[in-house]
Amino acid sequence: MADNVQSSENLLNTKPEEPKLVTNLRGIKKKLMVMSGKGGVGKSTISASLAAALAARGKKVGLLDCDIHGPSIPTMFGIEDERPIVGEKGIVPIEVSSNLKVMSIGLLLDNKDSPIVWRGPAKMGAIKQFLEEVDWGKLDYLIIDLPPGTGDEPLSIVQLIGNVDGAIVVTTPQDVALVSVRKSLKFVEMMKVPLIGLVNNMDGIICPHCNKRIDVFRSGGVDKASTDYNVPILGSLPIEPDVASTGDSGTIAACVNGTSEWHKNFKTIVDNISTRVK
Repeated sequence: MADNVQSSENLLNTKPEEPKLVTNLRGIKKKLMVMSGKGGVGKSTISASLAAALAARGKKVGLLDCDIHGPSIPTMFGIEDERPIVGEKGIVPIEVSSNLKVMSIGLLLDNKDSPIVWRGPAKMGAIKQFLEEVDWGKLDYLIIDLPPGTGDEPLSIVQLIGNVDGAIVVTTPQDVALVSVRKSLKFVEMMKVPLIGLVNNMDGIICPHCNKRIDVFRSGGVDKASTDYNVPILGSLPIEPDVASTGDSGTIAACVNGTSEWHKNFKTIVDNISTRVK
């Protein structure tokens, strides 16, 4: 474990021949955070699907996985065995397609089962280097996938970037999720980050046998949070086993143009985000 952490730290501390001290974010038009107050609500699936959908629409997109302790983005794109290199302008992110670049601490691990055992300052240092020393180039969007909560990682992003263009908050209809998500909405408000909207995920399940919808959680809480914080609901997504399997199999980028109810609803979410982020 110690060797693995040391290996990760060594690569993050590697400098190109001419260290780039000026931020690499000048070529990025829009920087968007995807966050949630609670884990297990499908936030990384939303981040990965959003990045892939925008790239499929011809936009240049970067996806930064800031979940230091539980990076799942590399698995979703099937790139967990790839490793970034250091080029003339900085660390080169992994290209999923000609329009989509990905960077994650998960791409730096020698053993994917080894945990990252870092305190706050080390995590903030890693995020700072992901922002400043990764050669993002020119992008239409940088999507930042954050871990649950309102602690080190989201605070670091807001403080380091200084001008985040918007936050997308992911929730489920579950009451226990909404208690935490309301804290995320308050965090965004306190940090003066534009709130793009809520994504209501896992809003019922589509039976794979009869295609009928089954409500799993109580409804109404997402609508109340939307009203209380004057924030729109960008869309609601049902649970679909086939969608979940794309993340597990690393094929999420190839499946964003599906025709199921989930895909139709997600297209509406992407449309709403594109409209609200000018």
